[in-house]
Amino acid sequence: MRNAFTPTYHRDTETLRIGLGSLGASVPRCSGSVKGAGLVAVLLFLACPAFAQQRPLVTEDPETVGEGQVLVEAGFDYVRDAVYPVSGLEGHLLRAPLIGVSVGVSSIAEIQMDGGFYNRLSIERRFAAPLDRLVTATGDETSSVEDFVIGAKVRLVPEGVSRPSFGLRFATRLPNASNESGLGLDTTDFYASLLTAKTVESVRLVTNLGVGILGDPTRGDRQNDVLIYGLSFARAVTQSGEVVGEIAGRVNTRDGVPPTGTESRSIFRFGARYTAGPVRADAALLVGVTTHDPGFGVAAGFTYVFHAFQVP
Repeated sequence: MRNAFTPTYHRDTETLRIGLGSLGASVPRCSGSVKGAGLVAVLLFLACPAFAQQRPLVTEDPETVGEGQVLVEAGFDYVRDAVYPVSGLEGHLLRAPLIGVSVGVSSIAEIQMDGGFYNRLSIERRFAAPLDRLVTATGDETSSVEDFVIGAKVRLVPEGVSRPSFGLRFATRLPNASNESGLGLDTTDFYASLLTAKTVESVRLVTNLGVGILGDPTRGDRQNDVLIYGLSFARAVTQSGEVVGEIAGRVNTRDGVPPTGTESRSIFRFGARYTAGPVRADAALLVGVTTHDPGFGVAAGFTYVFHAFQVP
């Protein structure tokens, strides 16, 4: 799923994206001419109309899921030494199942919904924090639902022979996780990103750059505006398999110390994807970059695309 950065290691980055990729069995035929032997070779295993990213990456591809198509993904991740600076908790975090749904409302636009139903933190350490008094978990474990993210993506410019594709994505993270569990911030955040992508022979390169408006979980009268980013690649190694990697996160832009819970975050992911008909399986290793990120972790899941309806 589009793993928008949650308070844990932050998902946004989030912020969780996906698309059809090589799920060729469920994708309609492309129109238009294709130039260059290298690009033709890519088309043999990366299906039209999209080369869009998906699990285990969170960097969003400008390509959308396709008109009338529905993409469903599910998976889990497990990270060690996840830090919650607002509630004063640190431990090993399991998130499962992580669910994502993308609905193609036109040939260039899709609606996205992402979330999870069970986050469990095995608490290894407690420390003084701004809202530690609100945490009701008294043992060595706490749990809550995942914050849900609702967004939309629009492809503005299709990819050309020498021109990358461009798109926009807007998303809102809802405060579903409770701050009493220590896993939620009880704030609503907004994200907007410019998306670009280009295929070079067998490699798909994608970049995201935008802004996140994050509420201050310790005060109701201020916010922190952060820079959100993502840079990913997907390299085909067979007609069914790819290796993928990315670095994605956010950068604090405020002078001085940022509000607790809105610090800079960044996660490096490296993994693989394998496609069989309309289903794609994935797995990845996760490594935290900043001192507020977890040390390392793993993620795995699958994606399924099907045609659901005709757009009027």
